[in-house]
Amino acid sequence: MVRSLKNPKKAKRKTKGSKKDEGSSSNSGPTVPAKVWQPGVDALEEGEELQCDLSAYNSYHGFHIGWPCLSFDILRDSLGLVRTEFPHTIYSVAGTQAEKSSWNYIGIFKILNISGKRRDLVPKKSNSEDTDMESDSSDSDEDDEEEGGTKTPVLQVRKVSHEGGVNRIRAMAQHPHICASWADTGLVQVWDFSSHLHALGEADAATNNGGSTVFNQAPLVKFAGHKDEGYAIDWSPVVPGRLVSGDCKNHIHLWEPASESTWNIDSTPFVGHTASVEDLQVYIIFAWSPTEPYVFASCSVDGTIAIWDTRAGKSPAVSIKAHKADVNVITWNSLASCMLASGSDDGTFSIRDLRLLKEGDSVVAHFEYHKHPITSIEWSPHEASTLAVSSADNQLTIWDLSLERDEEEEAEFKAKTKEQVNAPNDLPPQLLFVHQGQKDLKEVHWHPQIPGMLISTAADGFNILMPSNIETPLAPDGA
Repeated sequence: MVRSLKNPKKAKRKTKGSKKDEGSSSNSGPTVPAKVWQPGVDALEEGEELQCDLSAYNSYHGFHIGWPCLSFDILRDSLGLVRTEFPHTIYSVAGTQAEKSSWNYIGIFKILNISGKRRDLVPKKSNSEDTDMESDSSDSDEDDEEEGGTKTPVLQVRKVSHEGGVNRIRAMAQHPHICASWADTGLVQVWDFSSHLHALGEADAATNNGGSTVFNQAPLVKFAGHKDEGYAIDWSPVVPGRLVSGDCKNHIHLWEPASESTWNIDSTPFVGHTASVEDLQVYIIFAWSPTEPYVFASCSVDGTIAIWDTRAGKSPAVSIKAHKADVNVITWNSLASCMLASGSDDGTFSIRDLRLLKEGDSVVAHFEYHKHPITSIEWSPHEASTLAVSSADNQLTIWDLSLERDEEEEAEFKAKTKEQVNAPNDLPPQLLFVHQGQKDLKEVHWHPQIPGMLISTAADGFNILMPSNIETPLAPDGA
């Protein structure tokens, strides 16, 4: 996220007005150059404040569904496989962390009228000779017509009571109305939310959001076979209904679908991760292979990543010492299935090429930008070299591994924009975007059908964002 650093004692805050007013020196006031602010590196001096540069976004909205949500998932829909035109509509499911256990619920929600703007990566030449950066930005904002009209986004929610806080929730890609939840009570439950999704699909923008009613609904399955609570749960993207769940006692259970609403759960767990005596819990996260129906990966606080083959017994096929600290999260690249990314408790994240495992070191990229634990990591479903990372430093970063520093290109961009970018020189060239403003970031997901759209959850609610410097592929005919 691009931030402006201003001192209100030296520069007046400019309010948006007409072009004539903006061109008047009496209204504009003196300004100081904008610069990128880095959490943990830069400090705010007395009287200074951070300002979000909304010109960095094609779309940016915030919302909440009541209590904070530790986990959520985006639901695939039938509105188009690749959608690029505003306004957008999205469906999602999220689980709460309420003050009291009995107050928790799963929210199934729909957001309509998500508007946004199209901006050129290099701003068009202004007719005005005014070189003031704020005036240029304001003129650009005023001239750019917001696609999809000026309607406010509409949130519609259906709530289903949930026993205990929701540690993790995941929707089946092939049948999005089927969702699995991990509860802090130690239960793993599978739900059918088809009736709620149907009700949301039939509702128009004028319909009451229905958020005051909490429905009591029995899950399809309630599994109490784990020895402790957990966070790891994932549906196979290859085999509909195949599920794995892992707890904090290092036990992993495989679920095989017996019908559309029943599962056979293997009572003998997969066991492979270990933990030191100082840490008696093993925190595990999963990621199924995007191409192999029997292969999944897991990570743990023991610092390892394990690759499992469900046909080859209850021990991992491969175990890698991945990080010096706990491995919090992993993500498997759906567009390049040999690439696996992992995020650690020490703030680092690494990219591995699994084809190099036999040669020893499979790490092809390692980043130390974040200084606090990595809380979520996910590859883009539309660009094989792009991934999103969230951290406890309250930054959501987007990375493009195909980028390299090009000083000539940077100089040309600065000349075209006629301004000094003031970006720190030590930033990794692969760092594409930094989003800030949320507190205690927990999870981030790309929308699988809207290229360039991300949704993140934090203690203070959700953000929907579409950075303006992420190019969007053209939609195929009929999408």
